[in-house]
Amino acid sequence: QVQLVESGGGLVQAGGSLRLSCAAPGRTFSSRYAMGWFRQAPGKEREFVVAISQSGGKIYYADSVKGRFTFSRDNAKNTVYLQMNSLKPDDTAVYYCAADRVTLANIGEVDYWGQGTQVTVSS
Repeated sequence: QVQLVESGGGLVQAGGSLRLSCAAPGRTFSSRYAMGWFRQAPGKEREFVVAISQSGGKIYYADSVKGRFTFSRDNAKNTVYLQMNSLKPDDTAVYYCAADRVTLANIGEVDYWGQGTQVTVSS
C-alpha cells in the first residue's frame, strides 16, 4: 500500500499563489509511477488537473490551468509539487494527489490517492 501525503493548501486571495506538495514516506515511487493532481469542488465531480506520464516524458495540463499551474517532481525527495499561480475563485476545491503504475487517464482506476488538501481562493 502506498500512502500519499499532501500539504500546502490554504486560503489565498484571487491572484495569489500556493504550492502543494505530495510525498510518499518511505517509498520510492515518483520516478516509477504516473503522478498527478485532481481536484473536487463542492457539488462537482472530481476532475483532472495535471499529470506526468509513467515514463516521465510528458506532462499534461487541464486547459483551465494551463499557463498558471506548474507540475514538478523531486525524485531525491520522493515528492511531487503543484505550483499554482494567478489563482481564481474557480480554483477553490479539495486537491488530491494521485499515483498509478500505468496511467491516470481513467480516474476510476487510479491506484492510489492522497487524503486531499483544501484550497480556497477568495475574490
